[in-house]
Amino acid sequence: MKQQQRDSTVQTPIHSGFGSQTTAREVLGNLDLKGKTVIVTGGYSGIGTETTRVLAGAGATIIVPARSLDKAKASLKGITNVEVDAVDLMEPASIDAFTRKFLDSGRALDILIDGAGIMATPLRRDMRGYESQFSTNHLGHFQLTINLWPALEKAKGARVVVLSSFAHVGGGIIFDDPNFEHTEYDKWRAYAQSKSANALFAVSLDKRGKSQNIRAFALHPGVIPDTNLGRDLKKEEGTVVIKRLENGQPIGREGTMLKTIEQGAATTIWCATSEQLNGKGGVYCQDVDIAEAVTAESKKPSGVRPWAIDTDLAERLWNLSEKLTNTKFAF
Repeated sequence: MKQQQRDSTVQTPIHSGFGSQTTAREVLGNLDLKGKTVIVTGGYSGIGTETTRVLAGAGATIIVPARSLDKAKASLKGITNVEVDAVDLMEPASIDAFTRKFLDSGRALDILIDGAGIMATPLRRDMRGYESQFSTNHLGHFQLTINLWPALEKAKGARVVVLSSFAHVGGGIIFDDPNFEHTEYDKWRAYAQSKSANALFAVSLDKRGKSQNIRAFALHPGVIPDTNLGRDLKKEEGTVVIKRLENGQPIGREGTMLKTIEQGAATTIWCATSEQLNGKGGVYCQDVDIAEAVTAESKKPSGVRPWAIDTDLAERLWNLSEKLTNTKFAF
């Protein structure tokens, strides 16, 4: 396949010195984030809570958008420097209200982590008729990020981190029917599409932001059993997935895709803060490093497939996303 390269960043590991067992706190080290403002969608559940805890512990102010304010506040109780505000990623008006309020505050946005997501859900649709996984995981974050662009510009060196997944290997964007209006719905195929969309979003976002030093990264956090991401799965489905991945090895051990929550947040923290990524962007990362670009036929349980980093596909998705969200990038 054609090697993917965007500016100075090649989709090839840089040998960061970290690995699959590295924790979020180990990645951050002694970095001081006082004065920095961060928005973390999904920041009150699973690895999102750990992401919030670690960044707040370094002094950053964290804003956590949430559908359930009470649930978010309960989950984040005891963590300092955290604000919670209402947003529903499947409701465009909710996104507009949240972003308008943030822009009206006059604050710069140093780091935006698009981390909220749903997985393998039954067929559900938002008020526009859009399939829920595509709507929540990609379109909602697309609208949120574009709306917040002036605050990202104000930071004069911002990063956008988009949580994708190794599940992108299940397929790319179904451009002629992304919302399964004519195609028989498959919950795993829909999830794969949304995760490919997350990766492609980082490609096109970085292209548009690099001149203003707004850099974007996508990542696979690992498979973390101890979260509620798989809440729509039947118990036996989740058990089968975990057993296939674990192969009898303890969670968190080198050589298995399964990670603890502390390990699962590590690549997010690295993409958001590491000086090793200065001047880079538009790449897909995993295990606290830039991932290897592999062929479509690869059987490797790692790496990024071509349909998730292809620049032409990224532009097609960008144009489709502008149309579906009625959100125009005008910066």
